[in-house]
Amino acid sequence: MQTTFVATIVVGAPVVAALSLFGPPLETWGQRAEFAVRVGALVWVCTAAGVYLYARRNHGRRQT
Repeated sequence: MQTTFVATIVVGAPVVAALSLFGPPLETWGQRAEFAVRVGALVWVCTAAGVYLYARRNHGRRQT
């Protein structure tokens, strides 16, 4: 769970910033917050799925 949280912030913050520069005009703070939540939710779902698949593939492998 911590991996998902950290990865989402590390990946999500630059993605939201980049998309806000080239995306639709965000004139009010409400529009900016809604945009960040929507993009952040998509990033979180993708990150969570990736972490889940990684953990599922590596479950039970011994690390030396």
